[in-house]
Order: sequence, then C-alpha cells, then structure tokens
Amino acid sequence: MKISAHPIEVICPESEVYNRLLSLDNKHILELGCGTAQKTRDIATSGVNRRVTALEVDVTAHQKNLQIDDLPNVKFVLAGAQQIPLDEESTDIVMMFKSLHHVPVELMGVSLQEIHRVLKPGGLVYISEPVFSGDFNDILRLFNNEHKVREAAFNTLKKVVDEGMFHLVEETFFNTPRRYKDFAEFENTIINASYSDHQLDDKLFERVKHMFEQHLDDNGALFFKPVRVDLLQK
Repeated sequence: MKISAHPIEVICPESEVYNRLLSLDNKHILELGCGTAQKTRDIATSGVNRRVTALEVDVTAHQKNLQIDDLPNVKFVLAGAQQIPLDEESTDIVMMFKSLHHVPVELMGVSLQEIHRVLKPGGLVYISEPVFSGDFNDILRLFNNEHKVREAAFNTLKKVVDEGMFHLVEETFFNTPRRYKDFAEFENTIINASYSDHQLDDKLFERVKHMFEQHLDDNGALFFKPVRVDLLQK
C-alpha cells in the first residue's frame, strides 16, 4: 500500500471507480459520512434492489437529509463510524467517501473494528481518501492543512491490512474533476462547510481568494483532485 502515486493519469468521476470495483445490486450498503447525500443518491438510484443506510455525524447535514423524500430505499441515521448502530454481519458493502480522515485520530482504529463487526464474511469496504497534492490541495492547506490526519487515516488502513483484519483487494488512484462557478461557491461549500469551523482573518481570506482566482476563466475554476481508493475485504 502507498499513500500517493505520481503521476496519476486517470481522470474520471468517482462513480466510474466504485461501479468498476463493486457490484451494488441486491446489496445492503452502508455509507459512513454521507454529507449532503450526493453519492448516496447515485448509489441508491443507479441499480436495482439496493438498500442503503447512510450515516452522518454533522447535525446540520443530517437534518437536511431527513427532508429528502424521494429515496425510499435509503435510511438516514445520525451516527459516526466509531459506533455503528447496526447488527453484526448485517452489511454487504461499506463505503466511505473522503470521510475517514475526518474521524478523530484516536477513533480511526475503533471505526475499522466497527466496520469489520457489521460486515458479512467476505464483505467489501470501499474507502476513498484525498491525496495530499495538487492545485486544489495547495489552496486548502492555507487554512486547513490535513496532512497529518490524512496520513493517520492511511496508516490506520495499512495497519488493519498488515494485521490481517482485512485483505487488500485493490488500491487505485485517479483524478476527479470538480468545477466551481466562482469563489462564492468555493467559500460556501468548502470554507463555510457545516462540518467544519474554519476561522480565516481578512489577510488569510484574501490570500485564499487570490490563489483560487488564479484558476478562474469564463467557465469557472476547474480542479482535478487526486484520490486514492483502498478496496478491502473481510
């Protein structure tokens, strides 16, 4: 296992990656850290007979998700990966989209134990994590340097594989494109995200804005965010 790869030549939406690696039809899927439920919706509606349990720890995001009324096969739950409210061996697939590094470092190992507990024998764990490089990361690190927590997340995964809790099926790297129409969208979705509490003084705010605007053109600002996916099996 390796925390990053250079160069990363594949560019694709993440849905192409998880649809290649996983067979989701007729499965009970647990998503940990579902956020605004964008991935949840794609997973729940792109196949047949999929049952999704979507956990989120951010109260604001969870309350918004509870207002969703067109996903009858999804159950939204306010809970974290460190204490999953499901029975043992009740889940076929667990998915985490860039959320493991948001788990408190001291609870990352506990979270992997919980995932192992709720997975059926032979069940799969799909974990995607941002790679600490690239233009977008250079902007983000000005006010939210995630180097240590991303490294801790990787080390936790490597540890559970080395110790035999999980088997590494595949590790893959890709760039996922993300376009922001303007700085206001970046500010709203990243700086002012409800799951974080970024405090930027005026000087830092202007520095972040200036760096972001270097990537603006008539179509907005396009970034290619590098991502690592570890597919594990119980």
